[in-house]
Amino acid sequence: MKKNKKLIIFGIGEYGELASYYFTKDSEYEIAGFTADDKFVNSDTFLDVPLVPHSKVKEAYPPSEYFAHVALSYNKLNRNRSDKYFAMREKGYTLASYVCSKSVYWPDLTTGDNCFILENQTIQPKVKIGSNVMIWSGNHIGHGCVVRDHTYISSHVCIAGHVNIGSHCFLGINASIRDFVKIGNRVFVAMGAEVTKNIKDDAVVLGAKSSVILAENPLAKKIKRKYFNL
Repeated sequence: MKKNKKLIIFGIGEYGELASYYFTKDSEYEIAGFTADDKFVNSDTFLDVPLVPHSKVKEAYPPSEYFAHVALSYNKLNRNRSDKYFAMREKGYTLASYVCSKSVYWPDLTTGDNCFILENQTIQPKVKIGSNVMIWSGNHIGHGCVVRDHTYISSHVCIAGHVNIGSHCFLGINASIRDFVKIGNRVFVAMGAEVTKNIKDDAVVLGAKSSVILAENPLAKKIKRKYFNL
């Protein structure tokens, strides 16, 4: 594949390394460099390409010449990633999305910027995915679904048709979502959970019996604090 666009990746951890691999092997982008918060930059290179502090990235890689991609985890329930997403946009960068060519999706799929969608997805028609969404490998996303900004979907999640998922959510491995369900913002759906009804903002869903813990319950905050370092 011809490399005709130059890309800067924000992130020098596991996610930055993975983003570099996928963009290099399966996109039109060439990795020109990396950046991270100044306090984490202890070297001039990462993966044998230049590494510059975030405070100097615009000077080293002008937004008029380079694209950017924020490659961070779901820590703080995706807040760290969304903070850096806005920081790079404020610097003037166009944020690149990656959708793996080894997935199945239809021409009417819409995605926002800075998405990272890996292999073996089955994405049916009329699906809308927001900005800064990460979707790990091997999921089913049914027809007419909406996934809003800054959400993370783990592997082997089955989402039936016309589901609406809010922003800053996390869906754990092997979770299942019934058709026409609406999931609010900042919801944590744990591994293996079955969501069979609408879920309010900030709730936690546990287990195959779809045990829902509402935001006002201190246990919901305790679980999120433990899992996401909130």
